[in-house]
Amino acid sequence: MGMKRLIGITTLAAAAFMTVWLGAGLAVAANPNKNACVSCHEKVSPQIVKDWLDCKMSKTFSCDKCHGKEHMTADDFAKAKMPTADTCKPCHGKQVAQFNNGKHAVAWVAMEAMPKTASQPTELMEGMKGCGGCHRVGYHGGKCDSCHTRHRFSKAEAQKPAACGTCHMGFDHPQWEMWGTSKHGMIYAMEPDSGRAPTCQTCHMDEGDHGVITSWGFLALRLPEDDAEWMKDRVTILQALNVLDDKGNPTGRLDVVKAGKVARLTKEDWQGPRDKMIKVCTKCHAKSYAMEQLKNADNIVKASDKLMAEAIRTVDGLYTDGILDKPKDVPFSVDLLTFYDAPTSIEQKLYVMLMEHRMRTYQGAFHMNPDYMHWYGWAEMKKDLAEIKEEAANMRAAKKK
Repeated sequence: MGMKRLIGITTLAAAAFMTVWLGAGLAVAANPNKNACVSCHEKVSPQIVKDWLDCKMSKTFSCDKCHGKEHMTADDFAKAKMPTADTCKPCHGKQVAQFNNGKHAVAWVAMEAMPKTASQPTELMEGMKGCGGCHRVGYHGGKCDSCHTRHRFSKAEAQKPAACGTCHMGFDHPQWEMWGTSKHGMIYAMEPDSGRAPTCQTCHMDEGDHGVITSWGFLALRLPEDDAEWMKDRVTILQALNVLDDKGNPTGRLDVVKAGKVARLTKEDWQGPRDKMIKVCTKCHAKSYAMEQLKNADNIVKASDKLMAEAIRTVDGLYTDGILDKPKDVPFSVDLLTFYDAPTSIEQKLYVMLMEHRMRTYQGAFHMNPDYMHWYGWAEMKKDLAEIKEEAANMRAAKKK
């Protein structure tokens, strides 16, 4: 090889290397996140840094956009600000406005409204190890990272049904399990990318609407009710929730129910989400079929309310007849919202009947899961009622002796 040719190749190689090196250097300089924050956190939390650098926003924003500039050393980490929905609002105003109109935005309010929340260990609530871990989606103005997990904040991730699974599962609202084992969920499991099966987001976030809300609400309660018999049963349930007093008049808890959006208190509040759901269903099904399925599920709510009301009246009778001591701090003898702090075993069973078995009955019906609705819900409610009536009879017999 000639000397001139060798020098030429070397020069070209050096030029190429310099181009790549300078290009990389310019790219680093252009990325606002190649800063002191990244340099430090690459050592103490490298996966967080990796997620952030994989996020599209890292090409535009630096860390202080969300966390402020007060935290600059390992000793002042407590000064780092934690972002809320308002932090995201300048760029995602439409989504934040939708979110603020939905039930997720008031999730923290709904949790704190429960009468026994304040008496629970702090770790369960503010410590996010119990109820607070899910209800944080509405904490301090809303936490977008409940669905768009930090620090990648991926839209694609939040669009997958698994993103909902952490919170919408378990004892009182097993939507993840119900949907996953429904025909919709099974089709999705077999063909996740075919688009044949609706996901959580398909039905509850149509066209990306962040204002998640359902027609029946969390507790499947609405006012007013045109069906007189059903209204009578619903009044009994509302009394046991102490939203209505023993005479059927509203209590202070009604304002809390409104703030937490856990019930539908006008016909419009109920009909609006129902109309939206019918619109979603008719993308795949005939309108007559969708209407029939939703109506059948409504009737499941009615039937479960009948069982629930009978159980409540049975327990309330024990207070009326002096077999149980009537509590002085509530306007109605039974208080279902004490949950697992209910004072007697028969009221414990009543609370489980409402929060586990009634929830599975009506939610299983709406999530098109016949087994969940029937055996995990309806059959258990029937069993609860039989056991409550038997226990009440035994308590009366013991009192008589």
